[in-house]
Amino acid sequence: MQLDGIIPPITTPFLPNGEVHYAALRQNVTKYRSAGLRGFVVAGSTGEAAMLGREEKQKLFQAVRESAEDNQLIAGVGSESVRETLELIRDASEWKYAAALVLTPHYYRSQMGRPESQLTFFRAVADSSPLPIILYNYPQVTGIDLPLDVISELSEHPNIVGIKESSADLERIGKLVSTLPSTFDILVGASGKYHQSLRLGVRGGILAVANAFPHSALLIHERYRLGDVSGSDALQKKIAEAAGVAPQFGIQGLKYAMDLNGYFGGECRLPLLPPDQQARCEIERICRGLSDELEPTLKASS
Repeated sequence: MQLDGIIPPITTPFLPNGEVHYAALRQNVTKYRSAGLRGFVVAGSTGEAAMLGREEKQKLFQAVRESAEDNQLIAGVGSESVRETLELIRDASEWKYAAALVLTPHYYRSQMGRPESQLTFFRAVADSSPLPIILYNYPQVTGIDLPLDVISELSEHPNIVGIKESSADLERIGKLVSTLPSTFDILVGASGKYHQSLRLGVRGGILAVANAFPHSALLIHERYRLGDVSGSDALQKKIAEAAGVAPQFGIQGLKYAMDLNGYFGGECRLPLLPPDQQARCEIERICRGLSDELEPTLKASS
């Protein structure tokens, strides 16, 4: 398999009573497909995976698979133990997911910060996983930055096929591209540095910004792949503020931008609080700043 292009880590919609809103989820996936997005990460960090139980994740895997048709799907299976991680992978494999995104365990940080613990965990998962494994390096959340030599060793495992690098460190991304095998897919998670990452040689991005602004994210990728490097760079700069919605205002801010732009965002699960009035006004200003050409659903939904 080869992972490339824009793959949004889709949000998880909730009803007012806090239950997962599966109908809204299906509607979002249908709209994303019509926008040209060919793949999705389900139950990742942006999907509030930490707030979901296993049964809910199972139902999410099913609901997205039934709505996504032939889209490439990646299951977020971040868990602290090898056993629980493999259980979620097996759940996703029943619905023909393409790969599993495996987050670095971090609760026992003093232990999991050791290279031997990291290697043991990922190898144990990969040895028994029915799906190919994508490493998920997210030091902003885990407090652990996977060392380059650990990633290099893991890239030799036949069932570990790539990495989502969310550190936003361009120097590190460049080293990953230059040192890892060309068959090892490198995807980035920093929406605000996607164009720069493409120039370094990455193949695609798992970008939260694509939840609310899918057309813009796709255009950056497509212009670059067609050789319009300056056009891709100009568009990246044009959506700089939009790319910063999730980092600045959290998932709840991203969901509000989705509501403004014709998708179902809704609220997050507690203890994540809705954006306050000042944040909402700022997000509204950012959304208005994107032209109809970039995000055509914005005008239709207003």
